[in-house]
This record gives sequence, C-alpha cells and structure tokens, in this order.
Amino acid sequence: MAKTSLRRAQRLAGSAEKAVRAAAAPLRNFGFPYRAPTVPRGVEVPAEVTGLGAHYDTEWARRPLAAFARGVIAEGPIRLATRVLTNPEIVGHDRLSDLSRLDDPPPVIFAPTHHSHFDTGLMIRAIPTVWRRRLVVAAAADYFFDKKWKAVISALSLNAIPIDREVTGRASSDALTALIADGYSLVIYPEGGRSPDGWGQGFKGGAAYLSSKTGAPVVPVFIDGTGAIFGKGMKRPKAGRTTVLFGHAMRAGEDESTRRFNARIEAAVTTLGDEALNDFWTARQRAATGDNPPLTGPEYTGWRRDWALAERRKLGAAGKRRRERRAWPDLG
Repeated sequence: MAKTSLRRAQRLAGSAEKAVRAAAAPLRNFGFPYRAPTVPRGVEVPAEVTGLGAHYDTEWARRPLAAFARGVIAEGPIRLATRVLTNPEIVGHDRLSDLSRLDDPPPVIFAPTHHSHFDTGLMIRAIPTVWRRRLVVAAAADYFFDKKWKAVISALSLNAIPIDREVTGRASSDALTALIADGYSLVIYPEGGRSPDGWGQGFKGGAAYLSSKTGAPVVPVFIDGTGAIFGKGMKRPKAGRTTVLFGHAMRAGEDESTRRFNARIEAAVTTLGDEALNDFWTARQRAATGDNPPLTGPEYTGWRRDWALAERRKLGAAGKRRRERRAWPDLG
C-alpha cells in the first residue's frame, strides 16, 4: 500500500514538473527583461551599490537629535575612556589663538598622526571648543562603514564621514568640501590608516588637496603614546600617558602644488614629533637644517627597527609611564 502511494506521488511530481517546463518554454526565446542580460567576455560588471562604504549617507547624524546624542557620548564614555586610558597632555592651543579668538573662527583641517583607534576620541577631546562643536571625522569607508551597525555607530558617536583611504574619490571630496563650506572643521589622517608597526607612514595628499580647494587652513598635529596603549594588532588596551601637540595653522602658497604643500605639512608634523620627544628649541634647530628624525623611523628592518621604536617610546612626556632611571650627580 505504501509503495503504491509513493509511486502515485512520484508520478504527480513528474507531471507537475513537465507542466512547468511547458509553460516556461515560450519564455526561452525572449531576452531581457524576462531573463537576466548577458555579459560579454572580458567585461567586468560594477558592483551593485549597497548604501554602505563610501556610499553611506551620514546626513542624519548631523541633525539636532543625533548631535545632542553625540554630545552626551563625547562628554560621557569618550571623555571617561580618554581620561582613564590615555591621560593626555595637550600642548599648542596658544598657537591657534589667532584663529580661535576671532568673532567667527573659520573651519580648519586637523591633520594628526595615526597609531590607534583611540586617536579619534583623543582628538575630539583635545581640539579647542570653538571647533569641537562642529567637527567631522574622515574615516575609512572599507573599515568603519562596511557593515550597517558599524556605520551607524561611527556616524553617530564620531560624526564620521566615509572616505576611500587609497584615493579621495569624487563623492567623498565633494561631501567634505560642502561640509567645510558649511562651517564644519575636519579631522583627517594624512597617513591613510593606523601604523602597522608603530612607526609613521608617508603622508597622502588629502588634507593638502582639501585645504587648497576650500581655503581652510591645515593644523598639523602630533599624537604621541597611543601606539603603545592600543596600537594595531593589540587585543586589549594598556593604560598610559599621551601627548597631543598642535602646530601653527598652514595655508598653501600661491601657485604651490598639492604635492609640495603636503610635503610641508609632513615636515611640520615631523618637527612637532621631535618637539614632543625633546624640546621646542632643539626641534626648531633641526628643522632649520632638515635634520628632524623622520616619523617613518630608520630605514633598516627587523629587530633593530623594533629596538629603535622601544627606545623612542621612552622619550617625552608619554614615555614617563615607565619609571625614569636615577642618575647620580657629577661631584667631580
């Protein structure tokens, strides 16, 4: 009895399949839109726009309710984490006083070094209040905006804008230009991403290009100490001390190319790095002769490079997380 029922079911299924094939047979002779269009060989079809990455719309994050929530986050979790884990020393606000004391301070472009995810929170707390209230952060589209939940958190808590870290695309450039024209200041990392080994990387021209295009001055910034606290590859943060050192605002000269202006910005940040680890006078003397230690570190590789980095991190205010060696006075 069971075998007979199974055979009948198989026959019915076969008949239904034949009926579907017969009904669909006329459509085989038709193309688009009844069937997917064919693609010639050697042609790559562009990826479908998903609304994530560089295409994510962050306009909602600058509306009053989102801005209020971001202010609460900045004064709460971000401030607490910055204070407890990084214990920052902020230097150089006086170098921006000629701009900050104006009745209507212009928007500026902050160009800091980048060694840790803590850098953005540290910058938000270190930037003078006149620019902190209207501040956007350029963030890597392929990292912070690759998933919906990450995009929402980045846009809401940091007022982040997605950009392509390899090259500033037309959409990202136009969006940032419009925001600067609307009075927003910008934090953009010229290195394009966090340091992979604790040393700096060569600067890309995004900050110089946007400054030349909008007229907004660039403020070089050197951040010391965050790489040892929570650098790339570290699984958990380690509390320490940091220094955020601001330089004088810079503008492109007449007929100065983006490449040359970018080189001047990198040289200014390099001088600030020397100042953070030594002193103002020594750094400026070396800058006059072009002898500031490069942010990218020594040219050799391997353990000697790691050793040099360890010695460098012992210098400056951020290096005081370790007990200093005592030296007996010279009585001779």
